Amino acid sequence: MDHMRQSRFSDPGRHHERLAALPADPAAIGAVVRNLTVHYVGSGIDFPPERLADIDLRWVSRMLDRDHERFGGAPLDAPRPVEERLVGCCRDAALLTVAALRAHRIPARTRVGFADYLIPDFHVDHVITEYHDGARWIAMDPGLDLADVPLGPSGLRTAAQCWRAFRRGEIDPSAYGVAPGHPIGGPWMLLQYLLHELAHRRGDELLLWDLFGEGVPFADREWTEMPADLPADLAWLDEIADLLLAADAGDAGAERKLAARYAEDARLHPADTVFCVSPRGARYEVDLG
Repeated sequence: MDHMRQSRFSDPGRHHERLAALPADPAAIGAVVRNLTVHYVGSGIDFPPERLADIDLRWVSRMLDRDHERFGGAPLDAPRPVEERLVGCCRDAALLTVAALRAHRIPARTRVGFADYLIPDFHVDHVITEYHDGARWIAMDPGLDLADVPLGPSGLRTAAQCWRAFRRGEIDPSAYGVAPGHPIGGPWMLLQYLLHELAHRRGDELLLWDLFGEGVPFADREWTEMPADLPADLAWLDEIADLLLAADAGDAGAERKLAARYAEDARLHPADTVFCVSPRGARYEVDLG
C-alpha cells in the first residue's frame, strides 16, 4: 500500500490546500492538530449532545468541514478556543496528522493498540501516528506531543503484539481496555482491535466503535454486553497477528499476504456498511459510500 496517498477516510477533499499550507514537519503538524481537537473524555469538559456528535464525523473531510463552519476558514494553525475545537478521540488526532503528512507526500499511517503510558499498570486502547522519515518508521502521539514512541512495552503495544501475548497466556487481558474497572476491555476488545489494526493498515481507518466483518457477534447489542466466550476457531486471527508482526519486521511477503487476505476474507474488512456503537449513545448503520 502506498502510504503517501490519502485513503477514503484521510482524504481532506476541498481542504487539501489548507493541510498543504502547514509546515512539512511532523512535530509542527502535531501542534496544529492539538490546536484543532479536544478529547471528548480526557478534556474533562461536559459537551452538549450537539457538540459531542463531532466524535462520529469519521472522515477527515467532514472534520475539516466542521472546523471551517466554526472558524470561517481561518488557517489551521490559528488559535482555537478549547471549548470550540473538534471533539474527538485519539483516532481523530492520529488520522488528521496522517492526512496532513500525506498532503506533503510523507508516508504515514495510523497504528492501533494499547498504550502503556496513559494509566499506571494499565494498557489503554489507543491510536497514534507513524510516519517514514526516509530511513525508518517513527511513531508519534500527536495528542500528547510525544515523539518516537516505541511500539512495544512502555510505548504503544500494537494490537497484534497484544493478541499473540494473550494467546500465549503471557498477559492478563483484563488489564487491557478503556480504563481500570471499565466494562469495555478484555479478550473481545483484543480481538476487535486486531481487526482494526489490519483495517487501518489497509487504509480503512475506521472509528474505534465501528463494528465490521462478516459474522460480527455483537453488532446488535450494547458494546458493553460482549459475549461470554471467544469463538472456538481463532487460528485465522493468530495468522493475521503473525502476518502483522512479520510485516512490521520488514517482511514484504507478509505485507502482500495481508493485502490478499484483507481483500478476500469477508471477516476481515468492512463491506458497504459498518455498525456504529458510539460512546454518545447512538447505535446506527453507516453507509461507507
